[in-house]
Amino acid sequence: MEVKLLNIGFGNTVIANRVIAIVSPASAPMKRLKEDARQANKLIDATMGRRTRAIIVTDSDHIILSGVQAETIAQRLLTEGGVRDVNLLKQAKD
Repeated sequence: MEVKLLNIGFGNTVIANRVIAIVSPASAPMKRLKEDARQANKLIDATMGRRTRAIIVTDSDHIILSGVQAETIAQRLLTEGGVRDVNLLKQAKD
């Protein structure tokens, strides 16, 4: 199985196959989800100090906050150019 990385903004990536949902943080249930994850130590803040614009839910019940719009992340997930192969990243570092 190939591991694909999804760029969630500001140099941060997640494993694309582990993403269950990408949602907007505006609703009250999403705010509760974020707070519950914080209390359970399952919250990862990848906003780099910016406003949260997307919440990413993973299959391990981790919640990842991103400063990039949910629509943008979803588009990156769907387009082949947005999902990167780990082998390409290794080659770039060498």
